[in-house]
Amino acid sequence: MKKLFLTAAILGLVAGSASFANAADCTITIGLDLELTGEAGAYGQAGAKSVEMALRDFNEAGGANGCTIVTDTRDSQTQGSVAVDQATQLVNVKKVPLIIGGIISPMSLAILTSVTGPAGVPQISPASSSPTLTALGREGKTNGVFFRTITSDALQGTAAAKFALDKGLKKIAIVHVNNDFGVNLEKEFETAYKKLGGTITSVTAYNEKQSSYASEATAAMKDGPDALYLISYPVDGATIARAWISGGGPAKFLLNDGMNSEDFIKAVGAQYLNEAYGTSSGTSETDSTKYFYGNYEAFSGGIKPDAPAADRSYDAGAIAALAIAIAGKPDPAAIKAAIPKAVAADGTPIHAGKEEFVKALALIKEGKPIRYEGVIGPISFDQYGDITGPFRLWQIQEGQVKTVGEMSVEDVNKIKASIN
Repeated sequence: MKKLFLTAAILGLVAGSASFANAADCTITIGLDLELTGEAGAYGQAGAKSVEMALRDFNEAGGANGCTIVTDTRDSQTQGSVAVDQATQLVNVKKVPLIIGGIISPMSLAILTSVTGPAGVPQISPASSSPTLTALGREGKTNGVFFRTITSDALQGTAAAKFALDKGLKKIAIVHVNNDFGVNLEKEFETAYKKLGGTITSVTAYNEKQSSYASEATAAMKDGPDALYLISYPVDGATIARAWISGGGPAKFLLNDGMNSEDFIKAVGAQYLNEAYGTSSGTSETDSTKYFYGNYEAFSGGIKPDAPAADRSYDAGAIAALAIAIAGKPDPAAIKAAIPKAVAADGTPIHAGKEEFVKALALIKEGKPIRYEGVIGPISFDQYGDITGPFRLWQIQEGQVKTVGEMSVEDVNKIKASIN
């Protein structure tokens, strides 16, 4: 997939504390710190285009009191140190009042703990699902600046365990990426899966970017599992899956949300993946969902609207823009306080698209509350910036990812309660 570049021109950066209520012609720059290349590059490219689409819609609706919101977009290269360097430049040099990113949890954790948390700059991640992000909030280590438009893996692990057993995967081996995301999802899955009656034959952690994973695949085959739960990203995941299949492992897989990838399917071979199942943070359909699915592919130049991180990245961009308008000034503290107000429970429902944002801006100008109902469904942030929502259950069939069911958050919570 070709590398995408978003407009990053700064026509006149407004000082962080200055009001723009009377601005006739101004530009506000927010930061995007995303994985445009590297292991998670496909996710970041889809996410960046989604944010760009949301800001186009918002700016065409009138912008934040006449100010156009643009992005200074940086590539973390899927490396934590690079993500921190880019965030530092955005916050300390460019003085952006908000950052969207990262996509995967290790990038978001690095940005949050090293830059945005200490600086008090709001950060919205479209797709980082690690429970550690919640734990940091509980421990008072985030200054309350972190928000995300994806559900935590504390719930996804339980949903995946139930789905696996429902599909007859009763004896499973696990291979997981050895980072915060992989370790936490494996732990949550293992706890639920065992208590629900499943057998785990082995757990193998792997380090990223190896040329071969034959030894990991061989270790995972010990004791004859029925299937492999592969917690990974598309590039390394494909290498591991090929090693598993060529070594005689059964062509039955459970996959995490980020493995919903055309690149992964092509690299492994669709013929080997007809019994590959997965879970993702799902959606509750709204008018925003219909709008996004009807317009995103043309806008993005061919990226599918169900690409990982695409839908929830539009919501991240929309919430960021609406929060800036509500705040009345490009000030980090004011925007942080305004983010929950963009999805106020008592607000008038607002959906995606230019016409809806026109309505939202009129209500904001009148001092009335709004409730943005996103592409992923109605959104409500808790005190740690988390959301709840359903889980999409999917299967790869003849090279295509097909939705085969849904599990509500209420159902997942009931399962968790029954096994605790």
